[in-house]
Amino acid sequence: MIPQGRDRGRGWRAAAAAVAFALTGLVIYTLFSSGFGRTARPAAEAPPPLAVATPEARLDGNPAEAARPASAGPTPASSDKGPSAAAAGAPTRVSDPRATTLAVISDDFWLTYLPAGLERSGGGVIEPEPGVDGGWARFGTADRFVEVQVEHGIVAADWQSYRSRVTLLDARDTTVRGRPAAVGRHPSGGRVIVWLERVGTGAWIRVSESLRGELVAVAASVKAPVGD
Repeated sequence: MIPQGRDRGRGWRAAAAAVAFALTGLVIYTLFSSGFGRTARPAAEAPPPLAVATPEARLDGNPAEAARPASAGPTPASSDKGPSAAAAGAPTRVSDPRATTLAVISDDFWLTYLPAGLERSGGGVIEPEPGVDGGWARFGTADRFVEVQVEHGIVAADWQSYRSRVTLLDARDTTVRGRPAAVGRHPSGGRVIVWLERVGTGAWIRVSESLRGELVAVAASVKAPVGD
């Protein structure tokens, strides 16, 4: 027979082993329940804020404003601009000097552009001639001038007849605001352009050599109520 003391020692060891096993299982369960040893999962991305069209975007149709998230603050373009553009040094619009000039040649024929610095130095009605009337004007000085003459009547019945009335050297054909014209050198110096404004009205403009580059601009600025 096994001694009684020996059996009692075995019972204590078995009980201690059972307790140790239970504690080990509890520790393992606790560790796994807390997530220890598992790979961390990325946090779920928050959905982007909904794009809401602002009142300004609905009015002007600006796609950038229409797609701006509702949670976003004001864009630089929509923020308060503070002082006026002029106070901030923004460029101001400068009037075209060609739009402010008015040089009347006759009661129905005038210029809206003249080179800077030219003052009227002569003009009036043309010399009497049967079936012809009109006016003329001169602006500037002897070495820097613009001369203009407009004629009404039978001398301007058609382009060919009026073209032969004005002498041009080295002439070449061109147009003035869509009208038939010719340009060349004047026998007395300078450059001249002649054209038929309309049936019954012809005109020519002469400039000094110093203003030869302005000839076409002056002719293009002519205004005439009828047929213009």
